[in-house]
Amino acid sequence: MRPEDIILEPIVTEKSNDGLQAGKYTFKVNKKATKVDIANAVQKLFSVKVVNVNTITVKGKEKRVGVHVGKTSDWKKAIVTIDTNPGDKTYLAKGGKETKISKKYKDSIEEFMGA
Repeated sequence: MRPEDIILEPIVTEKSNDGLQAGKYTFKVNKKATKVDIANAVQKLFSVKVVNVNTITVKGKEKRVGVHVGKTSDWKKAIVTIDTNPGDKTYLAKGGKETKISKKYKDSIEEFMGA
């Protein structure tokens, strides 16, 4: 699946806005997507470092129009925690020399608030 097929839309509610300061973003995702798929899609689409992914399957509600009773479809919600302080990583290379790598990750998703 392509990342555009996995992340369907952001969910902007009062509760999801409270988590933005902690780096938690809420998305409506494809029902067949796994946590690994969601993490890779968010990293590729928004250039951020994903730390954690929590998923919830939301059951559809029973709706009624006149005498006809139906049900809305089930959908999947993902709460993605990103790294809000991406720093340089240091490790020991061959010969005991310290090597530093810096990956260009953003610390927030600006596109989220434009939805």
